[in-house]
Amino acid sequence: MLRLVLSLALLDPTAVIEVSQRNVPAPRVLTPDGDRLGYAPVPRPYTGARRLTGVLLGHDPVSRRGVLCGGTVIGSRSRSLVLTAAHCLYHRGRLLENLAFLPGYDGGRPGLGVWPAVRTWVPARWRHRPYSPGLLPYDIGLVGVGRGKRPLEAVTGRGLRTMATDRGTTLQGLELLGYPAGKGYPGTRLYRCLGDAAEAVSEGPGLMVTRNCHAAAGGSGGPALYGGSVAGVVSSSSPLGDTKGYTVLARLGDKPFKRMFARADRTMQLRQRD
Repeated sequence: MLRLVLSLALLDPTAVIEVSQRNVPAPRVLTPDGDRLGYAPVPRPYTGARRLTGVLLGHDPVSRRGVLCGGTVIGSRSRSLVLTAAHCLYHRGRLLENLAFLPGYDGGRPGLGVWPAVRTWVPARWRHRPYSPGLLPYDIGLVGVGRGKRPLEAVTGRGLRTMATDRGTTLQGLELLGYPAGKGYPGTRLYRCLGDAAEAVSEGPGLMVTRNCHAAAGGSGGPALYGGSVAGVVSSSSPLGDTKGYTVLARLGDKPFKRMFARADRTMQLRQRD
């Protein structure tokens, strides 16, 4: 099993550094027309899961920097929940401000509107502990969004199913979606990467790693899709100077995620009744 010693560089698009000519060795790139990180632009128009994916924007009140992450609409009774990474919502114990989700984001245009966050949920350890690699298996967050009386899914269409997998499960043919920013990437267009994922740790709900994709800044929080469902969330990656880069995915472990999802969905349903 891979021992992970990672930073959360993906949180800040301005942290992108000069990357090597080939971060994922060519034989490992599975994406048709994939670039040095294994990614390729998603053809327009965005449909299906790609239409349900967008950017999550926020602001860190201390560093005074904007934050760009990915997010995905997931199916719920409240029809108002977005799945992302916990570190896209909390940074060093601080909840980011002015959070908003822009589904179907393309070319700087919020094609399906701007949806302000009204509530967020992350595992308790993300709110009360300093960052450590041990937090990565819990790097999952939910955002409840609202805009008038129409729920999010009334505009985007039905959200994606979530797929809980046990620790140790390997998945082949995952599709990672995100909005990479920095050198060679606009930060305004959806990209995809195909990868095979294996278990990376032996504790907690589990953590997947793929060596076919090397996520850049802006990719955090994007979905890892498998068979039409979301199996994980892009959490982090090896340093971008790594010539054999990999991406870390927080899997949707059964009990911890289900409990958080149930709380979030119930809260948003009650809010809609008020």
